[in-house]
Amino acid sequence: MAHSHEHPPSPVRILVVDDHTLFRRGIIALLSRDPSFEIIADAADAVEAHRRALELQPDLILLDNHLPGVNGVDALPTLREAAPSACILILTVSEDERDLGAALRNGASGYLLKTMEADALSDAILRAMRGESVVAEQMTGKLVSAYRGATVESVKAVAARSVAPLAQLSPRERDILRGIALGSSNKLIARELGIAETTVKIHVQHVLQKLNVTSRVQAAVIATESGLV
Repeated sequence: MAHSHEHPPSPVRILVVDDHTLFRRGIIALLSRDPSFEIIADAADAVEAHRRALELQPDLILLDNHLPGVNGVDALPTLREAAPSACILILTVSEDERDLGAALRNGASGYLLKTMEADALSDAILRAMRGESVVAEQMTGKLVSAYRGATVESVKAVAARSVAPLAQLSPRERDILRGIALGSSNKLIARELGIAETTVKIHVQHVLQKLNVTSRVQAAVIATESGLV
């Protein structure tokens, strides 16, 4: 049998933080079935999460927002210090845009709702590890108000910078930006525009560069502020 030279990518090392034991065990059981993931630890509160993150340096932290003592959103800055290279995804029941705004402002890579499907969670984790911002579809519409509430000044600055850059975008790049603003994944944008997903990826990078932003979320805000969507 011919051996392929490609090593399987090493699994994403995950720390699960949730104070509901049953939910936490459920998530662990679910993700453990997928060879792409390795659950390295779990924690029931922010203090324990911080200790485990510091000790184990996970690739990704799944963080419940409603934790005893300290909310997940408020624990973000110290967790980021503890494990600087980890992606942190908030997994919550809260559809409150203030929580969303605080999560993104404090450096979360995504904001997911506990009502989501299991395979959507796996997909979101892998997308976050590729550097994408993953925000639950139900929350995409709230992004702009979350940003308005979060940092009015930064949105104004971004919007001021962005009116001119939008003019620099090619028609195709505007289509891509529209997709980003609607919360579509690269795969979905590719399908809708009838082009390859790798092409979409390249376009997305160009769009972010031209708009002078680092995340899809910021690009979505600009698109909405400029009336593109």
